[in-house]
Amino acid sequence: MKNTLTLFIGLMLFASCNGESEAEKNTVKKDTIHDQESVHYPKENLTRAYFASGCFWCVEAVFESIEGVEEAISGYSGGHTSEPTYRSIGTGNTGHSESVEVIYDSTVVSYNQLLRVYYDSHDPTTINGQHPDFGSQYRSMIFYRNAKEKELANQYKFDLDKSGDYPKPIATEIVPFKKFWAAEGYHQNYEKLHPNESYVKNVSIPRLKKAQAKFPELLKK
Repeated sequence: MKNTLTLFIGLMLFASCNGESEAEKNTVKKDTIHDQESVHYPKENLTRAYFASGCFWCVEAVFESIEGVEEAISGYSGGHTSEPTYRSIGTGNTGHSESVEVIYDSTVVSYNQLLRVYYDSHDPTTINGQHPDFGSQYRSMIFYRNAKEKELANQYKFDLDKSGDYPKPIATEIVPFKKFWAAEGYHQNYEKLHPNESYVKNVSIPRLKKAQAKFPELLKK
C-alpha cells in the first residue's frame, strides 16, 4: 500500500508542472509588476522580452542558457485579472499564461535570435499546452512591446508557417504586452535548484537538452 501511494504521488508530480508543498503554498509572491513604463536596468544595452510556451520552469531554463541573457524570470502575463498567483492561474479562468521575462543584452543576442530559441524549444502547433501540461495557462504566446517586436514576431511566425517544417499551423498567439507579474519565489530557478525532482528529470531537463542541441552556437560558454 505504501509503495502504491508513493508511485501514485510520483506520477502526479511527473504529470504536470504543478508540484507544490505546503511551505511553498504559503510563500509570499514577489511584488514585481512590470509594465511598459516600469523597470530600468543599470546596463545600457539591457532590455526585456516576454514569452510563454508551457511550464515556465522549462522556458526559464532554456533562455538562461543563452549567451547575452542576464536573467529569465518566471511569472504570469496575458490575462484579465490583477495579482495572479500560481493557484489562481491553475484554474484556467484568469486568462494568464505561465510566462517568462527575458532580460538580455541586445548587443550580444538579438530579438530575432530569441525568437529562434523560443520556437525551437517547444511545439508551437499545440493549442493550449505543451506535453504533458495542458490548459490555457500553458498556451504558446509572444508578448510584443513595440512595433518592431510585433513586426519581427509576425514575420517569424509567417515564415515558419510557410516553411513546411510543421505539419500543422503555428498556434502561437502574438499579442501586445501589458503587464508581467513575477511568480512566487519558489518557482524561480526551479529547474536549477531541483534537478532531482521527478518532473524536472523527466520533462524539463530533456526539453532543455533537446532545445540546446538546435542552437549550440547561441549557448553560454
